[in-house]
Amino acid sequence: MKVISFLGSPRVNGNTELLLAEAVKAIEEQGHEVTIFRPARMNIGPCESCGACEGTGECIITDEMDDVYKAIYEGHRFIISTPLYFASLTAQIKTVIDRCQAIWSAKYLLEKPIPEGADGRKGLLLMAGGMKSEKQFQGGELVAKAFFRTINVSSHETLYFKKIDAEGDIKKHPTALKEAYEAGRKLVL
Repeated sequence: MKVISFLGSPRVNGNTELLLAEAVKAIEEQGHEVTIFRPARMNIGPCESCGACEGTGECIITDEMDDVYKAIYEGHRFIISTPLYFASLTAQIKTVIDRCQAIWSAKYLLEKPIPEGADGRKGLLLMAGGMKSEKQFQGGELVAKAFFRTINVSSHETLYFKKIDAEGDIKKHPTALKEAYEAGRKLVL
């Protein structure tokens, strides 16, 4: 089973990278392959809303998003791990999602969705944010859900952790890393 993950944080060894590492550890222990994309370190330009993908289902921009498209089409399980900035996903992960307009066009305009495969396609969303309110996570959840449904992931689990802001805060949370590990394990069952 191929697991494709997206790390939305530009911070090296940040809180959401630690969450992702736990999920990946559980997945790899079960013998599955995990590919991690770090959009903050990739050459991925934003969607230009040119409309070219509406007729072809393919983006005309040539950059490292080509590797992401290939992984999305070949993957079985998908993880987004990201901090929230202003109650939404980071610009880096949002750029990847916006560029999936080509996949949206293929699915909804050209009626060529990504096949679900024998085991279906499932997702996991891991979020951390500094605010005290749970409301901050609603925007990120909506964006991620739209992305998951576009790439034909019909169900996903969401874990979010509030009051996680400073570097290393996630290590102080009593259950976060264990929850991420367990969610990774469940993702590939």
